[in-house]
Amino acid sequence: MADRSIQEECGRKRSSFLMPVLSGYNRSMEYSHSTYISPLTWRYGSDEMKGIFSEVHKRRLLRRVWIALARAESRAGLVTEDEVAELEAHKDDIDIERAAEIESSIHHDLMAEIRTYAEQCPKAGGIIHLGATSMDALDNADAVRFKEAMALIARRLDDLIDVLAGKAGEYKAVPTMAFTHIQPAEITTIGYRIAQTLQDLAEDRKEAAAFLSSIKGKGMKGAVGTGASYSVLLRGTGVSSIELEKMVMDELGIEAFPAATQTYTRKQDLRMIAILSSIAATLHRFSLDLRILQSPPIGEFSEPFGKKQVGSSAMPFKRNPINSEKICSLARIVESAYQAAWANASSSILERTLDDSANRRIFIPESFIALDEMLLTELKIAKGMNIHSTATARLMESYGIFASTERLLMELGRKGADRQEMHEVIREESLKAWAEVQEGRPNPLKANLMGDERILAYLPADEIATLLDASDYTGDAEERTEMVLSQIISRPALKSAK
Repeated sequence: MADRSIQEECGRKRSSFLMPVLSGYNRSMEYSHSTYISPLTWRYGSDEMKGIFSEVHKRRLLRRVWIALARAESRAGLVTEDEVAELEAHKDDIDIERAAEIESSIHHDLMAEIRTYAEQCPKAGGIIHLGATSMDALDNADAVRFKEAMALIARRLDDLIDVLAGKAGEYKAVPTMAFTHIQPAEITTIGYRIAQTLQDLAEDRKEAAAFLSSIKGKGMKGAVGTGASYSVLLRGTGVSSIELEKMVMDELGIEAFPAATQTYTRKQDLRMIAILSSIAATLHRFSLDLRILQSPPIGEFSEPFGKKQVGSSAMPFKRNPINSEKICSLARIVESAYQAAWANASSSILERTLDDSANRRIFIPESFIALDEMLLTELKIAKGMNIHSTATARLMESYGIFASTERLLMELGRKGADRQEMHEVIREESLKAWAEVQEGRPNPLKANLMGDERILAYLPADEIATLLDASDYTGDAEERTEMVLSQIISRPALKSAK
């Protein structure tokens, strides 16, 4: 889990937006509403997730890498314990303003941070980053940070799954109209409909957990991944570069890829973004369904709506599904990141090109923060979701009987009636009834079928009425909902991210 102090230092209230520039080569300024600020900075996402992707936390993680490297090198006799202790003493003394000042002159953000750290550590400054290349620090710090962020996403998934599981269990036997092609079809249950999303979320959560258990850092491999600089540095110490790498990575709590170039393979980023995109797809689909189910002609669901909430600036009566719409909107941001991740994975030429650097600074944090906001919003909707039984009953009254005619047809066939003849009878009566429903009048189908002599020749009127009661025409929906819920309950616990 990310250090709680991240939230204390970086989780500012949303009404405050002044912060020093991080870099910009003499373009020193303060970020406020007089210039562009990403909505993800102040409008969307939790302080916890934004803290993970803050510059303060990034620089703390870089210092963790440098301390782990120095400690490993001390075991090889290259660094003193006093030097390691000094690095430890100043690990939280992040000075972004000073680093920005140095970067404006040397135009290298990592070296600016190293020099800032070195100024704070007069004894140990000269051994910071000893033997390393920039990506030895940056890629390992990123791997730790991404593990923290994915762990938070997985916890959000657990919270949402638990709430929706409660809803699915509560409504597992409540019949409602199912829709295919956005047209009334047969009968399902409200709980079974929710179970479809639960099933997808459970798979998404499994993928997130798998990523957490498999994420790797670059390790300590130097400029092109061969570890040559460390081999020279460690000559005669009795410690190999591979052994040094393991000591560093053990302290960081992650494994290293056995092979790497100057960076770890960007296929890992692609897999990570694919998982985030998959979760976004699940949330988008559920939210889109909710938007349709909230429309007044259906009116079965509604998301929470505050007493003073304004639905429209022009139409005071409106109750727009703005939370579900926000989820669908942010989902497109997360999905669009996949293309950049794919290009980075496929276009990193030979041992290194820098054309992934700028876009990774943007699309990876944005994807996590946007998805964080989506999950928090969906959780709010799930907790306060209203399910209107009167609307469900109205839909069943208007359209449910059409679905139950299938059961009537099967029973007529069982009684010896000509299947094709009875199909035509029911079809003709259904079309007449559909026209009445479209005109806003009560559905006459039940009465018409109960009074049809061709059907009465095989079944009594009371049995016809029972067969046309669609409320129990839900097949295995309740049982299958229970099957999904049993899998949810048995999901393995997450391992905490270091």
